[in-house]
Amino acid sequence: MTFDPKKFIETSVKEIQNKIGNERAIIAVSGGVDSFVAATIASKAVPGQLHSVYVDNGLMRKNETQKVTEVAKRLGVTLNVIDGRKRFLDALKGIIEPEQKRKIIGEMFVRVFEEEAKKHNVKFLIQGTIAPDWIESGGMGRDTIKSHHNVGGLPEKMHLKLCEPLRELYKHEVRMLGKELGLPEEIHQRQPFPGPGLAVRIVGEITEEKVKMVQEACEIVETEIDNACKQGKMERPWQYFAALLPSKTVGVRGDERAYQYTMIIRAVRSLDGMTANFSHIPFEILEKISTRITNEIHTVGRVTYDITNKPPGTIEME
Repeated sequence: MTFDPKKFIETSVKEIQNKIGNERAIIAVSGGVDSFVAATIASKAVPGQLHSVYVDNGLMRKNETQKVTEVAKRLGVTLNVIDGRKRFLDALKGIIEPEQKRKIIGEMFVRVFEEEAKKHNVKFLIQGTIAPDWIESGGMGRDTIKSHHNVGGLPEKMHLKLCEPLRELYKHEVRMLGKELGLPEEIHQRQPFPGPGLAVRIVGEITEEKVKMVQEACEIVETEIDNACKQGKMERPWQYFAALLPSKTVGVRGDERAYQYTMIIRAVRSLDGMTANFSHIPFEILEKISTRITNEIHTVGRVTYDITNKPPGTIEME
């Protein structure tokens, strides 16, 4: 059956109204298409009952908080920004195992939302959870591929009731909703960004230094690929970013020996994120990305391009 975004919005508005009633709700806004679509539908359903919250966990893209705040303002969304950078990074100190990272981040988000809920007499938490989130988290008896922070990362005991209007949808359907709702293209066509943020693009232990390295590298990758797409040199991938490996390799800086990190470039083609094929990026673009990363991030000495499909790999590193 063909997905009808207009009909879905009408049905979803009624379902949210029936579920939440006269209670207040926190809407978790991350800056991605899923959360903005969920927030827009919720605002149609229960206007005046929402407390929109954006948590800066210190693992966001470069200047992300500023960008999200500006977009929210243009959309007329009053966004409450919470600085959780130190709190999240402290909780992740020394943690290496990917599933543990995801669960810590998921619980930290919920605890922040619970604190906000107490301040504003809130009973519900509205999330932009979509189908791949709970499928990959082991929902309906499936094997757990990775625990998404908003599903498998949720603590067993939480004091907020969940409302997830997009739970049965896939990314391309959410994009259709965004367009139907009149969201700007920069939102409804924005590439996916993982809920745990850059934590799953840093293999191994997370440090503030590594976060800054990946922020800079991701900015370079996004800028160069966006420019190449605008110039007609390549098709825009579904998702594209940089990730950091924990190992170092020997290289040369000037006339001196260097021992530096390796950065991975990842770009994939996909429809819904459940499967993906690596993108065929022109070598001139890859060369420019590699040169910029090694020139501008002096702790990185080697850049590789990941040509693994999903399966067997996942899109993100962890």
